[in-house]
Amino acid sequence: MKLRMAVVVALCVGLVCGIAVTQGYAQGGKITVYNPLGTPPPIEMKAMAPRLNTLDGKTIYLVNTGFPNSGPFMQVVGEWFAANYPKTKIEIRSQGMSNMPPALKEEIGKNADAVLFGLGH
Repeated sequence: MKLRMAVVVALCVGLVCGIAVTQGYAQGGKITVYNPLGTPPPIEMKAMAPRLNTLDGKTIYLVNTGFPNSGPFMQVVGEWFAANYPKTKIEIRSQGMSNMPPALKEEIGKNADAVLFGLGH
């Protein structure tokens, strides 16, 4: 009972203080509010990459970006490609998206015909 009374008193004091503060602004005080999101830059539309006519003889990179359980998932995807497209070369790499080494970017740009990034969520 004492706890309930203490909570009711605290809520009443908070309500009275809140009314006193807001009345000062209602009488001509000015509040400046900023939008923390800012203004996003305009979006530049880009065309999608053209589809490959065939996967035979192509090199596909499977890049594990480090989300939980994405390593085993990429391994299963690689095994699926090996079973269903035996003439396709599969390269599996484990690197994050934001900290991908320049050497890997260069390797993918030079050798890959397609890339699958394992993104989470």
